[in-house]
Amino acid sequence: MGPLTGLRILEFEAIGAAPFAGMLLADMGADVLLVDRASATALGLESPRWSDTMLRGRRSVTLDLKTPGGLQAALQLAAKADVLTEGFRPGVMERLGLGPEVLLARHPKLVYGRMTGWGQTGPLAARAGHDINYIALAGVLGAIGRAGEAPVPPLNLVGDFGGGMLLAFGVACAVIEARQSGRGQVVDAAMLDSASLMTSMFAGLQANRQWQGERGSNLLDGGAPWYDSYATLDHQYVAIGAIEPKFYAVLLERLGLDDDSLPAQHDRARWPALRARLTQAFASKTRDEWCAVFDGADACFAPVLSFAESRVHAHNLARGRTLQIDGVAQPAPAPLFGRTPGVVRHGPPARGAMGRAALSEWGFAPSEIDALIALGLGASSTG
Repeated sequence: MGPLTGLRILEFEAIGAAPFAGMLLADMGADVLLVDRASATALGLESPRWSDTMLRGRRSVTLDLKTPGGLQAALQLAAKADVLTEGFRPGVMERLGLGPEVLLARHPKLVYGRMTGWGQTGPLAARAGHDINYIALAGVLGAIGRAGEAPVPPLNLVGDFGGGMLLAFGVACAVIEARQSGRGQVVDAAMLDSASLMTSMFAGLQANRQWQGERGSNLLDGGAPWYDSYATLDHQYVAIGAIEPKFYAVLLERLGLDDDSLPAQHDRARWPALRARLTQAFASKTRDEWCAVFDGADACFAPVLSFAESRVHAHNLARGRTLQIDGVAQPAPAPLFGRTPGVVRHGPPARGAMGRAALSEWGFAPSEIDALIALGLGASSTG
């Protein structure tokens, strides 16, 4: 059931990065119990829960954490967990009486994972924000887009889901350390930090004067004509990344272009002329025709696919990269493991769904479960 089988995680309902981290951990076999609000109104979530793929694999209980009974129930749940994760603004869990000082005093081995945009400390810590704000401050947004045009947000992948990966990684690291030391700790994962961490290579390029300040003028930002996307005859796109000379040579050969008649690959002054030749060449065939031309070639070529097209591409199908859960197509767990593969047990739970079974498996006796329900905890036996 995955390499994290046996790990108990208490996840407090949030949006964005925190549930993505919970999905990654649940996919790898962790038993993630989601502490939900009784309704989605407070979070402004109007979409059907069955389609929220990031909540797959959990079981759920509901609690009002602002009531004395809800606090007592949450403390009892946390006492059974190896890990707690939350995605509130700094200070919220402390005001609820569920901060790390309280819980680590009661449960010294607990790993307390915190997911925020700006981090737990610093002058912006309490300020609202979203992915685009965090990657803007990290320098990422300013580097993405065409020269002379406004920056282009790369969906919300870098901040939100990079942050979720950072939290999941931090939790896994802290769990390993806790098993050695017998002591838990706080994991402070920030979306700003994840975005900044992803720029490590570019810090080296800047130090070596291999990265210019203007976006859209460098090797990896669409500035180089041989690392970009091009329109095809049928108004689709293909992507090329022929950085190395041997791959660039194959690219030109498959395009039917004479290397001697073109500007040199790294002649920046003549990149516009080279781009014009590549644009003209790719516009002469459809995307599928170019796929046939480049079939089997090491030219660093790929068609630009939609999400739907990607799911049915032969390579992704061969690796089992798409799942159908409750009629919703979604990415399969990753990475792949040779002996303990990840698995999705079921789709997103309804609020409170399967909570009673989870509590029983977490070691609560029937009378204790009844006492928790009396404190206001909602937990059903079914999905």
